[in-house]
Amino acid sequence: MRPTHTLCFLTRGDKVLMIKRRKPPHTGLWNGVGGKIEAGEGPLAGCIREVDEETGFRLSAASFGGLLTWNHEHSTGGAVCLYTTIAPLGEPSFCSEGILQWHPWEWVLHSPRVVQNIHIFGPHLLNQSQPIEYYFEYSNNRITRHEFRPLPEWIIQWV
Repeated sequence: MRPTHTLCFLTRGDKVLMIKRRKPPHTGLWNGVGGKIEAGEGPLAGCIREVDEETGFRLSAASFGGLLTWNHEHSTGGAVCLYTTIAPLGEPSFCSEGILQWHPWEWVLHSPRVVQNIHIFGPHLLNQSQPIEYYFEYSNNRITRHEFRPLPEWIIQWV
């Protein structure tokens, strides 16, 4: 499945910039910054554009951290390209999509107020491990199974 969205975790020391979402999916939960990959846009370009739109930070690069995929009992699933980068100096601007706030990685990896799959893939992403596919299965909006897989060959060419 081709990724339709990006998610970027901007770090500053032991903190990460998170957004408390005002809209679905994950309304009211903290997540990384990101959004839809537009037509004709590659995932890195989409990541850089979304970070600029949501935070005001202008990135020149971000590191590909892996592919987040999932299946849900009532949907066809999805795929998101994950990125990390060191945040530029300064503070983020106002974001209409949610509240932006710096949080310690330790809090992000354990808080029930964070999107639950981050607790599983976050430690690998934080440690800048080799990019892999993080696959999740859901039932009743809960993770029922997860698996770490090698990246599909096509994604390596695309990102």
